[in-house]
This record gives sequence, C-alpha cells and structure tokens, in this order.
Amino acid sequence: MDSGSGANPNSINEGSSSATAPVLMDSQQGGAGELSSSPAHPPSRYESQKRRDWNTFLQYLKNHKPPLTLSRCSGAHVIEFLKYLDQFGKTKVHVTACPYFGHANPPDPCSCPLKQAWGSLDALIGRLRAAYEENGGRRESNPFGTRAVRIYLREVRGGQAKARGIPYEKKKRKRPTTTAVSAASGTQPPGGAAGDDSSGGTTANVGTVTAAATTNSL
Repeated sequence: MDSGSGANPNSINEGSSSATAPVLMDSQQGGAGELSSSPAHPPSRYESQKRRDWNTFLQYLKNHKPPLTLSRCSGAHVIEFLKYLDQFGKTKVHVTACPYFGHANPPDPCSCPLKQAWGSLDALIGRLRAAYEENGGRRESNPFGTRAVRIYLREVRGGQAKARGIPYEKKKRKRPTTTAVSAASGTQPPGGAAGDDSSGGTTANVGTVTAAATTNSL
C-alpha cells in the first residue's frame, strides 16, 4: 500500500527485514511436562506488513477529525480510509471522458488520476480484518468484514476493469458430462482421456489483479 505507518503513509507496504518479535512455542520435553521455548526469530513478511497496516489504520483514526476510537469504527470509516489511500496510488484509472478509457496500455500519457489498484485494497482489507480479531476484536463486529466494504471493493474492481479494459469476470464452470462406463468394455467417457480439463472446466484465474497489485503495491 502506498500509505505508511504513522506520519508517513507512503511506506505502508514497504517490507522491513529488521523488525523482529519473539515467538514462543511450548513443547513437552521428556518427564513431567517441562516447557522449553524456541529462539526468537523475525516475523514473516506478511506478519510484518499486517502489523504496519494495523498501526497505520490506528494512526488514521487518531488523526481523524473528530478523532475516532476503534470501538466506534464502522464500515463507512473503513471505506473513508480506503479513499484516503487513493492519493498515494500508482495505478492510472481513466475517467469516462478520457480517449483512453478502456485501454489497459494507452499510447500516450493523460491527466487521469492515479489510484490504489483493486488488488492492493483487497489484500489490505484481508490483513486488517485478521489484525482486528487478533487484537481482541469480535468477528461479528469486525468493520473490515462488513457488507458495505465488500460492495465498495466490488465497485472499485468493476470500475477499474472498465477504465483499464481488464476483464475480471469469472468463467462459468462446466458441468461434467461423464456417463456410465462399463468396466467390461473399458470405454472411456466422452471428453477425452483421464485428466483432460475440457470435461470438468476450470474457473478463471483472477490472479491477474494480484499480479497488478504486486507492481502497484501499497
């Protein structure tokens, strides 16, 4: 994400290999339940990023006018936070009046705004949703998992798909057309040999957006 922890929102998604946190693992050794702990090791990149995102959101609530507490935070405040992050985005999103509307790779620059890529926002919400519950929040009151946030992300995805000419729709899964096969005849079901994907069908790989999120990381 382009927003950073604390006063520097631009570093929200920058990795930090220096951050470390001891992780204790209890295990029984031999006799009467003796406990030992593993040596401290740095957290994973995901855990470090989740911690930075969480601190950044808390700082956003603190700087909010009027200031907000986490207990009063709603889905509407989460959407407001996502819109705030758009100012640090790196993804060109063409407006309807732009001659390059619907072109993923326009030949010339234009004055359309830069925003956060949908994949980046979606990944951010996933990390914040997990961090909320890890910090004592209840799942049923999680503001990052509300219907309003899901609808907003869906609208951002659809809007960016039209503006940049990227199809995000999933392919319809084909129903298997296998018929009863006689073991004595050894006949294969229609659709080719075993392992042929043509009979079962596959869902579309929506990871195109995730790949875009990597290049337009938060």
